[in-house]
Amino acid sequence: MNNNSIHPDPADVRPILIVPYMWIGDFVRGHTVVRVLRERWPNRPVDVLTTSLCAPLVDYMPGVRKGILADLPRGRLAIGRQRALAAELRQRGYGTALVLPRTWKAAIAPALAGIPERVGFVGEARFGLINHWRWGEKALPRFIDKNAALALPDGAPLPPEWPEPQLRVPAEEAGRWRQANGLGTGRAIALAPGSMGESKRWTYYGEAARLLIDRGFDVWVIGGPGEKALAQEIVATGGPRVRDLTGNDLRNGILAMASASVAISNDSGLMHIAAAIGTPTMGIFGPTSPYLWAPLNGLAATVQTTTQLACQPCQRTICTQNDHRCMRDISAASVVETAEHVLAAASRSRAP
Repeated sequence: MNNNSIHPDPADVRPILIVPYMWIGDFVRGHTVVRVLRERWPNRPVDVLTTSLCAPLVDYMPGVRKGILADLPRGRLAIGRQRALAAELRQRGYGTALVLPRTWKAAIAPALAGIPERVGFVGEARFGLINHWRWGEKALPRFIDKNAALALPDGAPLPPEWPEPQLRVPAEEAGRWRQANGLGTGRAIALAPGSMGESKRWTYYGEAARLLIDRGFDVWVIGGPGEKALAQEIVATGGPRVRDLTGNDLRNGILAMASASVAISNDSGLMHIAAAIGTPTMGIFGPTSPYLWAPLNGLAATVQTTTQLACQPCQRTICTQNDHRCMRDISAASVVETAEHVLAAASRSRAP
């Protein structure tokens, strides 16, 4: 990014705190905000508030000094825990806090900590909690624009392109993980069948797994504990050579995506992780728009139905019309064929 309106003060070395959205994909996209801040203020350390779930991501984000753990409950205020978090933030001497969510609750701890500059968009009557207001959020087209604009000076135009999120996973760490799990050294396809919202889930992963195994690939199913039942269904359809690697630790998913030759994913956090790592990633989209929700890094392939549907994209979590045709009309054979094309393209790009 090159923005002539940014004039960093080299004498300002006060650390900056980012309060991001805590969904996995949104947290990954928040790394773009880190990169914008590091370019604007290269002498100011950047820390990120995180949950236990997202904490492993911080270890692989270049430019982040530290993740500050804050497992605040979603459904209640928990003022005692907010005060404890504020006390920790106060000790760290932050000069600026960027509060990306528009919620009242997200701004409480930075305000109680007395962070001098608390930047955020107008929302939920946060008067006194946010003291550097930004306006015009609704006019910004994409989620990434709404987040990263807060890292620019007030009134600065958006750049033609934002810096892409990055996750840097050492090859040695990925290799050790693969060896520890007995996964061999063959080409592996990682499948991410989960997502927030039932309508975003493509239902033919089991059939695709069987076709990929028949073509000689290893197949791994990646996800959290909520995807365990899905993984077992895929293993039952795909056969014993399909490995269920779902579990509680997100680091397991990060290392799996870093080790895979190709990742095939619904519109989900794991799609963003794979793309930020640089693994060739196929995103399967039905009710959501790739323009709005695909990784900023770009996808090796965007998979959508060729059927013309007036309701697409609907952005709904549950299909209310057309019997989920935006996903049902995407065949396993077409996805596997696309995966082979992606693998071939990746092999050509690595050739000397």
